[in-house]
Amino acid sequence: MPFEFKRLKISDVILVIPKVFNDDRGFFMEGYKKSEFYANGIDVDFNQDNHSKSTKGVLRGLHYQAAPKGQAKLVRCVKGEIFDVAVDIRKDSPTFGQWVGEKLTEENKHMLYIPEGFAHGFAVLSDEAELLYKASNEFSKEHDRGVLWNDPDIGVEWGIDFEPILSEKDKIQPRLKDIKD
Repeated sequence: MPFEFKRLKISDVILVIPKVFNDDRGFFMEGYKKSEFYANGIDVDFNQDNHSKSTKGVLRGLHYQAAPKGQAKLVRCVKGEIFDVAVDIRKDSPTFGQWVGEKLTEENKHMLYIPEGFAHGFAVLSDEAELLYKASNEFSKEHDRGVLWNDPDIGVEWGIDFEPILSEKDKIQPRLKDIKD
């Protein structure tokens, strides 16, 4: 099997560990294989690919899209190192308001599957980081939403010892308790 699928503390979020074939020429790995993902509970049709680049200290998030344009994501760091976070914002979920995080790096090549109903964010730990991620729905400005990155009710432990660089939008996101949709 070209992947190992590990369910995290919030079992709907899945760490995907690809099998990497290294030799003196470099490496080869499969980044996505629909049949394997579907067989392991990730039965999502991805409709958009995104690529982002950020410098050390940047924190992006916590972002999500409201229904009916919610997005599941499959995130991979292809350059550098990030701490990637998913927050359960499904009000009827037993893990509502809880978070999980994983270090994704160009070396470990791990991916994080984040289903719809979760806010997503990451902090850049290396000098630069580039992410590739798949999304199940196309971006919709009308449905674009966020949660405050340092909401004390969530308590994400970002593992950073610096003041993060935030977008103006991310500085003023609402707290989870104030979100209506």
